[in-house]
Amino acid sequence: MALPHAQVLDVIGIGPLGSKLHDAVSTSLLKTERLQLLHLVLPARQDQPEHHVDDECTIHCIEGDVEVRMPGGVRRLAPGQLVVLPARQRHSLSARADSAVLVTLLLHDGDAGDDGGAGNRMRQPDEQEKT
Repeated sequence: MALPHAQVLDVIGIGPLGSKLHDAVSTSLLKTERLQLLHLVLPARQDQPEHHVDDECTIHCIEGDVEVRMPGGVRRLAPGQLVVLPARQRHSLSARADSAVLVTLLLHDGDAGDDGGAGNRMRQPDEQEKT
């Protein structure tokens, strides 16, 4: 059974999990028509595939050591640091140690975008839509 989302005005704890991080799972903390907060747990040396979302987003390192990889370079995040990605910025995440990040997505009608988000992983050339 899925965990219920927090509601607007709820207080949400997002502090480091410490020794509990290894057994934690990624969760969607809050979702409204315009905003989604994701607590992503990233095991060491496990990469999240390249993708994008249609609007700006933030990636805030809560604990661990995370690289945000983009075609134009890498931003390495330590606990307490965040990066704001521009709209449609292709990126992947790579955890150099067991890590947790808070991702903030701007939504349109409850969706991260027509072409972006987790459902838009880097497609193979034969899967690309013809224009």
